[in-house]
Amino acid sequence: MTARRLIISPNWIGDAVMAQPLVQLLHKEDPHSPIDVLAPSWVAPVWRAMREIDTVIETPLKHGKLQLGHRWKFARQLRKRDYSAAYVLPNTLKFALIPWLAGITHRIGYKGESRYGLINRMHHDDRAAPRPMVSFYAALAHKPAHHFAHPDQLPKPRLYIDDERRKKALDETGVQFGKPLIAFAPGAEFGSAKRWPTTHFAQLAHIVRDAYPEADIVLLGSAKDHDVCEEIAAQVGPKVKNMAGVTTLEQALAVLASSDAVVSNDSGLLHIASALNRPVIGLYGPTDPDHAPPFSDVAKTISLRLSCSPCKKRICPLKHQNCMRQMEAQMVWDSLREMLA
Repeated sequence: MTARRLIISPNWIGDAVMAQPLVQLLHKEDPHSPIDVLAPSWVAPVWRAMREIDTVIETPLKHGKLQLGHRWKFARQLRKRDYSAAYVLPNTLKFALIPWLAGITHRIGYKGESRYGLINRMHHDDRAAPRPMVSFYAALAHKPAHHFAHPDQLPKPRLYIDDERRKKALDETGVQFGKPLIAFAPGAEFGSAKRWPTTHFAQLAHIVRDAYPEADIVLLGSAKDHDVCEEIAAQVGPKVKNMAGVTTLEQALAVLASSDAVVSNDSGLLHIASALNRPVIGLYGPTDPDHAPPFSDVAKTISLRLSCSPCKKRICPLKHQNCMRQMEAQMVWDSLREMLA
């Protein structure tokens, strides 16, 4: 019987998507060795949308907590699944503990925080010039090396939602199947600096409504994004549907898979839409569009590339957020119009 392999998932949705090329490389290397994923519940739906994954094991562990006793108990359960290797994607000590406690022979990951012994095939990244995200994770499929594959040399991140699941989710959310559908993702879990202003999203929605009156516009995000999306809906009117915090992530995946175009801040939903190969426009301000760009066949990244960006801060340190505020709605519409045409 072929031994199984285990991936320890990151806590961020976007990171999980960026790790998908690693999954493709591992599957290609040995298609007969099943790949399982240990993931928090809020990220698990992303892994279930990867064709190469056999089993997604949801972890009860809480974000930011050591919970050593729980990790030991969970590791004993994993020991029964006879894993030959574990790929530890987060860089923290607590995630490296699980495969070590489970007795998994090969434990692969980056140096991280004091993980010598816990990780026994250790990779190194250059903090001064970090690898692009897909390259960062994909490198774990091979032996540690100073060089790494450029994103152009790697498989593109890809997710898959079958038609039955997609239609079921659309029925549950009230989105009409077959109508023109445009999705906005105005949230950003990382921090407010990454958010395009709600007034700009509202202006873009008005432009879309005037050009395509038959189209539906939906606002997607987590419960934390509901109020931001409500601000946009209030400025636009009933033609825009606020689904932030109302839909599950599985339902949001189906809506994104059915969209004719997606406009999003640099967030997990942007990378999900890209991996579903939808036309996407990514709005980048304090983050680097070259570090984690969208990879769909039709994609546009918009960044003003001001002298103060990318600052990679959660809140604008200069208190003006010009990298996002000066990105006008008409600029985004020029790209969106080409996609919709």
